[in-house]
Amino acid sequence: MSSRGRAGVVAGVLLVVVLTLGACAAGPNVDVSPEGLGFWWGLWHGLILPVTFIISLFTDTVTIYEVGNNGN
Repeated sequence: MSSRGRAGVVAGVLLVVVLTLGACAAGPNVDVSPEGLGFWWGLWHGLILPVTFIISLFTDTVTIYEVGNNGN
């Protein structure tokens, strides 16, 4: 494989990684549900916690907890 082909593969892999990590990032909590979000949203927030924690270190608009949670 030529160096140009390797550079294309590396760029493609890097693009996929960046898009995947960006899709996992949590945003600000603008729609608080009165009854809470429940188990499935809590599970989702647990899965994206590592990415959310890192982002929360650099911005005040992303938090690592769900304020409208109704679970234990």
